[in-house]
Order: sequence, then structure tokens, then C-alpha cells
Amino acid sequence: KTGLAWLSNRFFCFMIDRKDKKGIRTMVDVGVIHGRFQILHLKHMEYLLAAKMRCKKLYVGISNPDDSYIKESENDKKRSKKTANPLTYYERMEMIQAALLDFGVKREEFDIIPFPINRPEYILQYAPKDATFFMSICDKWGEEKKKLLEDLGVKVEVLWNRPEEEKGTTATEVRSKIVCNLPWSHLVPRTTYEYVVTHGLDERIKRLTEEEMLEEKEQQEKERRENTLQEKEEEANV
Repeated sequence: KTGLAWLSNRFFCFMIDRKDKKGIRTMVDVGVIHGRFQILHLKHMEYLLAAKMRCKKLYVGISNPDDSYIKESENDKKRSKKTANPLTYYERMEMIQAALLDFGVKREEFDIIPFPINRPEYILQYAPKDATFFMSICDKWGEEKKKLLEDLGVKVEVLWNRPEEEKGTTATEVRSKIVCNLPWSHLVPRTTYEYVVTHGLDERIKRLTEEEMLEEKEQQEKERRENTLQEKEEEANV
């Protein structure tokens, strides 16, 4: 299943599991959720809407809001690459807003904020401390983020904890399909596909990938020359 039918089935199952001991659906006033959303896809929507169904007002935090907040993690080194961060904060904000509205979330029930997860000391400059911070965990990076938030003293609730092989669609997969000119519209919200194509973001993703491949090739060639020179110097010293 794809699109609304697939998501509706997922959320029906999710909400059955979210009832309290009295069988009443639990709800908090304010929730916060975060992600890079490079590119927003349907698994992101599952995550976003599941959190929205748990709170009256949802703040959607965009991590790596600009280059100054990008930082490498031992648990996910690829997240800091330019090719993994092709979209601006503003572009991601517009995509998230359009998708949530298209999925029926009222505009007054959500806001979108920067969420510098790599500089956690600044998170509460943007997000309300008394909110419930929802998240999902599918890998070691997710576990690291959970600890970072708990260290801030905020309430963290894990919506689900799944093994990495059950993570499903990823933004890396979507970007890869774009680069390889393979179909990808079925993996993202309708409004996201329209936004990416209309604004030429698919071409930017392809260009950044080409530039990265060229840089890697040049770096490999540089290292080869240096190794050759070193070998010659060692031979001359024998």
C-alpha cells in the first residue's frame, strides 16, 4: 500500500496501541518531533502524524537547519555530507507545511522550528521545555539522540523502536533514486514531489552528487600520487 490508504492503516493500528489502562486514548497538550527531512517521504509522514495524534499542538523541529549546525556523529558519519543535506531549512519547512495541510492537519495545530540536535544546548532556545518530545528509534543514532534529549531534562517518549532492517523508506533511498533517474514519486507526499520538481531540487541533488563523486575521485588520485612519491623516496633511502 502507498499514500493515504497505507498511512491510514498504519495510524489505525498505532492508535489502538496508544490507549491508557482505562482504554481511553492518551493526549498531551504540546508535543515536539524532529528530523532532517532531506527529503520528506511517507515514512516521515507516518512519524509526524503519529506524533500529532498524541498532542493538541505539534512543533516540528528541523535538524541541521543550516551549515553551522552540521556535525559528524560516530553513529552516522554520512549525515554531515553535502549530498545528505541538499535542501535548505526554508525548503524543508515549506514541504512539511504543505504535506501536513494536505493530510488534513489544521495550520493552527502545528508550527515548524529549527532543531539543532548536533548543538543540543541550543534546542530549548526554539522548543518548549514543558512539551513531550516524541521520537522513533531505528539505529544507534536514534539512541544517541534520545540520550541528548534526556540530558536536557525534557520528557522523551519513543513512539516506536524498530530494528534498522525494518526502518523502511529513507531519504537516502529517495535521493538515490532521483540521482539514478528511477521512479520516486510513490515514496513521498504528493505535495513534496510537486515542490521538488517545480523548484528544480531534483537537479540540485544530481549536481551535488556529481560534484561529490568528482571530489572523491580527485582525492583518491591525490592520495595515489602521494603514496607513489613516498614509495620512491623510501626506495631511494635504501
